[in-house]
Amino acid sequence: MSRLQELADQLAEDVLAAEVELDDDTFWEKVARVVQAASPTFQEAFTTSIRVRLAERRGRDFLEKALAAKRGEIEEEPVAPIDMGGMGH
Repeated sequence: MSRLQELADQLAEDVLAAEVELDDDTFWEKVARVVQAASPTFQEAFTTSIRVRLAERRGRDFLEKALAAKRGEIEEEPVAPIDMGGMGH
């Protein structure tokens, strides 16, 4: 991993953790605008790290709900979103 990606990934981790304390789930977008003003290249790496982390979070949540439904811990199985034809990143 390049130093650029390491820095962007660490910032992404810190920002997503701060969102909880700040009670603002769009705080990362504000940070992205601040970063873009200084370095569009860094902003792209940061945004990619954020999206990857958010996707992992959503995937893990889906997995946990599917397992809980199978085990009878919750009533409804989670439903996967409709395939949007590769519109994600």
